[in-house]
Amino acid sequence: MILRAFPAVALAALLLGGCSVTDNAGFQGWVEAEMLFVGPDDPGRVETLAVREGDKVEQGVPLFSVDDELQRADVAQITATVANMQHNMDRARDLLKTSAGTQKAYDDAQQALREAEARLNSAKTRLGRRKVASPAAGTIQQVYFRPGEMVAAGRPVVALLPPGNVKIRFFVPQATLPSISLGDTVTVRCDGCPLDLTARVSFISRTAEYTPPVIYSLEERAKLVFLIEARPQHPENLRVGQPVTVLLTTAQAAR
Repeated sequence: MILRAFPAVALAALLLGGCSVTDNAGFQGWVEAEMLFVGPDDPGRVETLAVREGDKVEQGVPLFSVDDELQRADVAQITATVANMQHNMDRARDLLKTSAGTQKAYDDAQQALREAEARLNSAKTRLGRRKVASPAAGTIQQVYFRPGEMVAAGRPVVALLPPGNVKIRFFVPQATLPSISLGDTVTVRCDGCPLDLTARVSFISRTAEYTPPVIYSLEERAKLVFLIEARPQHPENLRVGQPVTVLLTTAQAAR
């Protein structure tokens, strides 16, 4: 009875283990992030800073503001220009009705008014952007400028990390490459992390590399490797720059 039951037990064990993690050492990798660098459109002095490193923010929440004296002056000046252009157009229209003016003079005045209104809209937009809000929900990773400091146009004031922008990068030898496909789920191991961490393969490089740019393993496993990226299911459990070990399932290894 024991001998006849053994094959059934072994078969059940194999079926249960078909999607389990392989017992190999895995592939060494690290956690990387795609930061959102948020800064002003025009140069200026930082006036207020509403966040600190580590703060979690929602989309649309104010982050910082930059002095807007020059932008307010532009809006006031162009507003006066628009009023003057409106007066000129009204006068040209009245002259045209009495045949004292020409159609060309009216058309020119109308065109000048439209151009002035366009400049006014642009100036108001620049003024509104002196107060910068968060473009996405995420965590403030770093603050580069404090209130009172000058910031150049295009320079970031804060670095924001949305949860979906966390990824795991690892390298596999060319012999293992056929066993991995886009959308596959891999297991992630790291020091102090939960045991149920998984990630979904989102990128497979088509270009080979001889050595990865960052090596966490003690020995080189292959001379020819390919970059793989995977998006973690629970990015909040990982830290940027953290070394990890990526394990394939037995089903993937059997391909």
